[in-house]
Amino acid sequence: MTDFPDVAALSFEQALAELEKIVSELESGQAPLERSVDIYKRGAALKAHCEARLEAARLQVEKIVVGQGGEPRAEPADFN
Repeated sequence: MTDFPDVAALSFEQALAELEKIVSELESGQAPLERSVDIYKRGAALKAHCEARLEAARLQVEKIVVGQGGEPRAEPADFN
């Protein structure tokens, strides 16, 4: 399998950009079969990572509450 950076170490934006490249490569039909399988697996991992990051962001937004002084405050979400 091709060596890729650890998915968990990527930001949402990095993972999404890599996923977009993978989709383009797969759609082109130019990748050899073995590489296609490898990058498809990578794409699945990137998709799951992006979904987890989005869910964590959604939960963080839901935790925004109005403080005693009327000031909004947010409790940080755990992205791990």
